[in-house]
Amino acid sequence: MKSSVQTAKSLPVKVKRRRKFLGSEAFYGYLFVSPMVFGFLLVMLFPLIYSIYISFTDWQLLGDPNFIGSENYERLVNDPDFWVVLKNTLIFSVGLVPINIVLALLLALLLQRNLPGMGIFRTAIFIPVMTSIVVWSIIWRYMFGTEEGFINQMLAVFGIDGPAWLYDPNLAMGAVIVVSALKNVGLNMVLFLAALQQVDKNLYEASVLDGAGRGKQFWHITLPMITPTLFLTIILTVIGSMKVFGQIYVMTNGGPGNHTKVLVYYIWENAFKLFDFGYASAIALVLFVMILFFTILQWVGRRRWVFHEQ
Repeated sequence: MKSSVQTAKSLPVKVKRRRKFLGSEAFYGYLFVSPMVFGFLLVMLFPLIYSIYISFTDWQLLGDPNFIGSENYERLVNDPDFWVVLKNTLIFSVGLVPINIVLALLLALLLQRNLPGMGIFRTAIFIPVMTSIVVWSIIWRYMFGTEEGFINQMLAVFGIDGPAWLYDPNLAMGAVIVVSALKNVGLNMVLFLAALQQVDKNLYEASVLDGAGRGKQFWHITLPMITPTLFLTIILTVIGSMKVFGQIYVMTNGGPGNHTKVLVYYIWENAFKLFDFGYASAIALVLFVMILFFTILQWVGRRRWVFHEQ
């Protein structure tokens, strides 16, 4: 016993600290988070850094990347198709975000009431969120069909000749925006429902005593109290709108012409159809910077309108 105590005392300080750390809660904490850290490094950080490097090269997938400096970015600035695609992406985002947010909030306000059948209605609205984007887009592509599409057949009942929704340059983007909004509105609706249930009911009772109607209650109590959730849904919807791909690929294939071609589709087209991975990586980096910019812009501006923020 005495010899073991002497041996422990004679151990180097570094060894003692190592043994103490291996038996501490901090060690097990690092052990549990290590899979996530390694996953982030392997799946997120390394591909991001490597794509930045690829954006400065001419790489056709076969063979080694050929470093060409900033030529891909110079080409991007002078590429008229890129500016068309960038404009389409912004149009899609500007159209989708308000439709999705407003519709989700209206549905949440309706479904928070304890009326018969509301559980089934909530499930029906949320089902598209769980549906594959490919399946959802295929269904709507047939519904927007020119002659045999369900929508045009319904219009024909009232004597209206339905247009070629997905082949008309003035209607194709609008059709894709509506389909995308209906696909993901259920997720934001659930978030708003959770936020509405957290609003203190005493505030409404006090406002009734002051003579406030439902309109004033919404603008002065409900909306300010759910602004943290509103802030979250706007960020998620903006990011999702700028990464749209599946709907475009299935429903319009970027057409008619380039009227629905967006940045992610343009990246896919250059990478996997033209095998120009260097140029595709440059476009992807531009998209990353755009999403980062809009996210930071919203984060900085949150203090002006998000309730509970200090």
